[in-house]
Amino acid sequence: MARPRKPLLSRERIVGAASALVDSEGLGAVSTRRLAAELGVSGPSLYNHFRNKDEILEAVADAVSAKVDLSMFEESDSRDWRTALHDWAVSYRAALTEHPNVVPVLARGPGRRPAALRVADAVFGAMVRAGWPPAQATRIGALMRYFVTGSALGSFARGFVDDEAAYDPCDYPHLGQAHLLAERQEEIDEGAFETGLRALLDGLAAQHETLVRAGGPGHPRVDGP
Repeated sequence: MARPRKPLLSRERIVGAASALVDSEGLGAVSTRRLAAELGVSGPSLYNHFRNKDEILEAVADAVSAKVDLSMFEESDSRDWRTALHDWAVSYRAALTEHPNVVPVLARGPGRRPAALRVADAVFGAMVRAGWPPAQATRIGALMRYFVTGSALGSFARGFVDDEAAYDPCDYPHLGQAHLLAERQEEIDEGAFETGLRALLDGLAAQHETLVRAGGPGHPRVDGP
């Protein structure tokens, strides 16, 4: 039998199969035995590309990070820092909500994942160029990650059941329409994210204005870390 022109297995194929499993069944569905069966290969062959299941899940998470748009942080981009943060947060959340089951891995931080580290580097660099002190730029990056990953972990609207009887007005006088929330999940969740994001950016903009006034345009004064 002639040898195949392409290798039967690659990192990309393994990550693709693992991503499909995570999306459909969750993180617990991934095992080297299950992946080998899905790919039609022997289990040990996976170890030519990954040392263990955790490395595979890290690669799956990094593939999601690679989908996040970072163009707004390029020095050639004309967007101001606030608009850039807004547009990046929207792209970041879109990538996470497309793959919600992998969010717990992403929430642990970038670790050694290349794409995730590029995200962190881009955000930090853009904030420093915008005049934020490095320590505050670090906090902003952390704050944005907390906000975006938190918003992608679950749906507020879907947390209510569609049974009107579950919300007895004697017990919950203000939840008379709660059983209708699930029907408007996307509208409510997207609206909540945008409301929170704009409020967050308003607060940062006020801080930035104070820094600029204290140290001059583009040269905020740094009073400690």
